[in-house]
Amino acid sequence: MRKHGRVPDLRALGAAALAAGLTVAAVRAADLGLDAQAITRAISLGQTSVAADLRRFHQPYRVDVSRAPVDYLEVVTPFRRIVLAAQARAGAGDRRWGQRQAIEIEAAAARQIDLYAELTFHPLNSLVLVPLYRIRIVLPSGELMSPRNTSSLPRYGPRVDGGLVPFTPTPLPGGPVPGRSQPMLGATILASFDGDAIAAVCNRRCDVLIEEEGKSRVQVPLSLADLK
Repeated sequence: MRKHGRVPDLRALGAAALAAGLTVAAVRAADLGLDAQAITRAISLGQTSVAADLRRFHQPYRVDVSRAPVDYLEVVTPFRRIVLAAQARAGAGDRRWGQRQAIEIEAAAARQIDLYAELTFHPLNSLVLVPLYRIRIVLPSGELMSPRNTSSLPRYGPRVDGGLVPFTPTPLPGGPVPGRSQPMLGATILASFDGDAIAAVCNRRCDVLIEEEGKSRVQVPLSLADLK
């Protein structure tokens, strides 16, 4: 797994994003600070046995891209992070998972919004490592907001995660451990952003730039207005 460190100009870009967002402050955006009631609601939703309710909840957080090699983009807000955690633990049969664990998860990624890009590579590729991909936000000024950190994980074999991003800070592989002759079929790229900075820009609409260094560039529209 490849990791990249903090970007030095993040504070300056975040300040510019916050200033730009003042004009749309009245627009509802994702909740970044969760109180006890919000945490309880997130746990309850994640532990529900009604699959249709979970599908309806998760659907707005996925942005279909379908521009090779990017299949889709997923948004994980603080609220959804707890829903995903509760859902995963409920699926594992752990019904004791609750407030204490949820609070720990929120504290570990306080006011953070994660963007996951799911990639599929050509099946005849000869990749050994995941290429260097970056996910950044296009600011109104044309500057690019970089994430706090970025990580990537290869995928060998078909996706087996049910179409949901994992709740853990590091993406989980979508297939079996590779053998010597098994090709890398795809990858997950995770970019973690300062939630206040990204929400200020993306309340209504912003553009997410997904790029492989020196090669392809995919620009994806994103809105956080209707996400919890």
